[in-house]
Amino acid sequence: MLNTNPPPDGSPTRGNAAHWCSVSCSSPLPTRVVLLTGPSGSGKSSLAARSGLPVLRLDDFYKEGDDPTLPTVEGSSDIDWDSPRSWDADTAVAAVAALCRTGRTEVPVYDISTSSRTGAETLDIGRTPLFIAEGIFAADIAARCQELGLLADAICLRGSPGTTFRRRLLRDLREGRKSVLFLVRRGWRLMRAERGIVARHVALGAHACARDEALGRLAAAAAGRHRAAVPRENAAV
Repeated sequence: MLNTNPPPDGSPTRGNAAHWCSVSCSSPLPTRVVLLTGPSGSGKSSLAARSGLPVLRLDDFYKEGDDPTLPTVEGSSDIDWDSPRSWDADTAVAAVAALCRTGRTEVPVYDISTSSRTGAETLDIGRTPLFIAEGIFAADIAARCQELGLLADAICLRGSPGTTFRRRLLRDLREGRKSVLFLVRRGWRLMRAERGIVARHVALGAHACARDEALGRLAAAAAGRHRAAVPRENAAV
């Protein structure tokens, strides 16, 4: 669970207090969201579970495998599930907004192994003032969530590309997400691209950090503090 006692200097991390302000000076919405992103396998789901906060799984908003708008990997027939064009951002934003306004929303249930939606379920977070929306495309909706007055923070988990590669491959093999050949090809591609992936998330408005700092920022948000506006040059277009 999070320790919501603020550090002595009143900021979640030393030296960056200028990026934070009290929730009371902003939106009257009773609930706000922390967007948690990072490369696939960076530990987002584990961190979200450790926080004890309600979690909206953004991976459940993937398009289905027969959607004609799905992108492919350049020079390959593989579907590029790491492209934001493989994901339904509009429906994800609507779900975040509904949770902030009413505390509940209907979300799809997505089976990654079959690339299909298998049903729907109601996510009810009650009257909690904060929840996490986590997934590899979370930063893509940071600017929109901020414009709607929903955003408490946007965090990008980063670490060693080699560690991320091993963690991702073991998880995907254990869960049978795709064929072994597909997973290995994807893993090598993502390992080589990892630093660029993090840089892209930062450009979209997320703060890149390791696990311990991310927990500190979650604690700050849970204590009633949120990040100030994302600079316009960092906003998604």
